[in-house]
Amino acid sequence: MHHLVTEQPNAISTDIDTLSTLEIVQLMNAEDRKVALAVEQENLAIAKAVDVIASRIAAGGRLLYLGAGTSGRLGVLDASECPPTFNTPPEMVIGIIAGGVTALTSAIEGAEDDSESAVVDLKARALSSRDVLVGIASSGRTPYAIGGLRYAQSLGAYAIGLTCNSDSELNTCSDLVIAPVVGPEVISGSTRLKAGTATKMVLNILTTATMVRLGKTFGNWMVDLRATNVKLKARSVRIVAAIAGLTEQKASEQLSLCDGEVKTSIVASKRAVEADVARELLKRAEGKLRKALELPI
Repeated sequence: MHHLVTEQPNAISTDIDTLSTLEIVQLMNAEDRKVALAVEQENLAIAKAVDVIASRIAAGGRLLYLGAGTSGRLGVLDASECPPTFNTPPEMVIGIIAGGVTALTSAIEGAEDDSESAVVDLKARALSSRDVLVGIASSGRTPYAIGGLRYAQSLGAYAIGLTCNSDSELNTCSDLVIAPVVGPEVISGSTRLKAGTATKMVLNILTTATMVRLGKTFGNWMVDLRATNVKLKARSVRIVAAIAGLTEQKASEQLSLCDGEVKTSIVASKRAVEADVARELLKRAEGKLRKALELPI
């Protein structure tokens, strides 16, 4: 592994243990600024990935993340945020981590080295040719991720490798590779740092841009959110009020008439129709609010 960029010593942090606390913070902040630039270099690959993911989900497929350690945790985190943010069913975006749920909070020794367990985990989720699998491995060589990607390709699922090393082993088992090369870590080999940040940024873009393509937003409003707590309920009211041009009191009343459904409330208000008619318009518009507001009644 000595040839991997993520394993190289960082010349900038060679004497980090002799620095003041402020100097350590400044050094790390300076290194983190490089992450966004590395992700920017992969914009074309990320955009291609989004188009594939959106088209497969629209056709009934799913997005699955697979990884070990920090990579797996970040995948599970991104997947778990989709239902409350975009009101997606939990099976639409799935995060899988080597070692199972326990590995989310504890290191499971050797889990990342078991390529066969990735196949078992994917079979348990019934991975099929309609799906997209993103295998996440900062090093680009993790057997668990590679085993999963090879299995995905054998089924005809679209296999995307996400790594922070160029020309890695992921290239041999992926239909598309996203590789933001962030350089050596401040603490050599600690890929929870810049590599982890780059991974989180890419995953944020993959799901957010996919949901925009699927009509889960209106402008930059999250009109498909699931209001499961006080904060989100208040946000729902603000969204309906802003888009429908209502007072917050009227928006709250409209939401009550529409079972708390933000899109339905907006269509019902702006088109002056009952909730059932609004839902039918949204159905005809394939869930896209902008289109539903333009369709003839």
